[in-house]
Amino acid sequence: MTVTLSDVAARARVSPATVSRVLNGNYPVAASTRDRVLRAVDELDYVLNGPASALAAATSDLVGVLVNDIADPFFGILASAVQSEIGGPGGRAGGERLAVVCNTGGSPERELTYLTLLQRQRAAAVVLTGGAVESAEHGDAVAGKLRKLVAAGTRVVLLGRPPLPAAGADGVPEAPGLLTALTFGNRDGARALTEHLIGLGHRRIGYIAGPRERTTTRHRLEGHREALAAAGLADDPALLLHGPYDRASGHRAALELLDRSREGAAAGRTDRMTAVVAANDTVALGACAALRERGLSIPADVSVAGFDDLPFSVDAVPALTTVRLPLHEAGARAGRIATGRETPPEGGVALSGGELTVRGSTAPPRAGD
Repeated sequence: MTVTLSDVAARARVSPATVSRVLNGNYPVAASTRDRVLRAVDELDYVLNGPASALAAATSDLVGVLVNDIADPFFGILASAVQSEIGGPGGRAGGERLAVVCNTGGSPERELTYLTLLQRQRAAAVVLTGGAVESAEHGDAVAGKLRKLVAAGTRVVLLGRPPLPAAGADGVPEAPGLLTALTFGNRDGARALTEHLIGLGHRRIGYIAGPRERTTTRHRLEGHREALAAAGLADDPALLLHGPYDRASGHRAALELLDRSREGAAAGRTDRMTAVVAANDTVALGACAALRERGLSIPADVSVAGFDDLPFSVDAVPALTTVRLPLHEAGARAGRIATGRETPPEGGVALSGGELTVRGSTAPPRAGD
């Protein structure tokens, strides 16, 4: 059932004219009244209805790009690459398109808010970057927002996050060309990375994982555990810590892993930890700093590996062994698909990258370790 302006007015207990003034921002309205109207708009998920709305969505100049943290090189590269491909003629009346980068700060609530705002602005396309939140409630809410966007003619690209469930399972309509998922090889890359360390002779491998609630974290951890299981190695919970995808998290976690390793070895329970796998390259740099603070050499005492192959990885000392994700290439492709300049992959899903890149930060453990 289509929600009308009158429905919003009734829910907010104001006149339709007041709702129009709030939404258009062309007339002063009391703050309490404005908040009540916007709350009703959110509760009813109101947008312009009917064919005019779908037409406006399909011809808008606006492309929304949602990122967790624009200061994180991972998201900065993706957003920049997307924007590089949406410029130039092709928007409304052949004019330029406008990219709007929405920084969620990792907040599920902000993600939903931005999707609502882009829906109201009748965005031509929306690109959601990075892993999804592991929450059935939030997943259903996001699917509902995307369903409305797609139904109105907005192209949606999931960049670096899993595809939505099959059409019909969550109510997302069949929409060839309008809903695309470009996923990264997180699981395969993580498995290859841990296999590399095991192949060098490491048996006690610490793992600094990302936030528990993110799909990226789960997929990378699954790959790591698959490699351990294939080699007959125990998945020791004492060697696993979770935290944000930032340097400080890597620093704290590495110190904690070293303490656990020392205590276990002193008690005769385990061998010393000889390698650390980090959630991403930024976390790996923090881990490296912590190891050096403890007087340890990389990789002579402890090998360190990252993930993503961010630009600074090759300039670290020693250069980081990591897993390369084609961030710029995938972002550029997302931009082309979002603006209709490239045909989406068959089935609407494509897997990108996950290539092991071996550098100087990993080496066999020293004899006797």
